[in-house]
Amino acid sequence: MINQVTIVGRLTKDPELRVTSDDKIVLNFTLALNRFGKAKRFDQDADFVPCVAWGRRAEEMCNYCEKGMLIGLVGELQTRSYLNKEEKRVYIMEVLTRKIRYLSSNKAAVLESSSNTVTN
Repeated sequence: MINQVTIVGRLTKDPELRVTSDDKIVLNFTLALNRFGKAKRFDQDADFVPCVAWGRRAEEMCNYCEKGMLIGLVGELQTRSYLNKEEKRVYIMEVLTRKIRYLSSNKAAVLESSSNTVTN
C-alpha cells in the first residue's frame, strides 16, 4: 500500500506549538491550496487541508514560518477521532508531515537541507 501526499500551499495563520501530556511537541496547522481547472480559471476556490508536525520539525516550523508563507510538504494521510464536549465522536483526516520545503522565505536555502534530515 502507498500512502503519500505532496502538497504546496500557504499557512492560514501563524504556527503555535503545543506540548502534549507526555511532553511531546506538536504543531497543528492548516494549508490553503488553490483549486484550478477549466471552470476555475478566473475564480479560484481553495481547499483547507489540516496538517500536523511533531518534534524538531514542529519547532523549526514555529521558528521560521508565519501566516501566508508558501510551503511544500510531503507526508501521509492519517485519521483519528475524539469525543467532543457533547460526547459525540469527531473524525479527523490530516496530513502527517514528513518533509518540509520553505518556498517563500529568505531562509529557504538554509532550512531546506535541514528539514529533509529531521527525524522524530
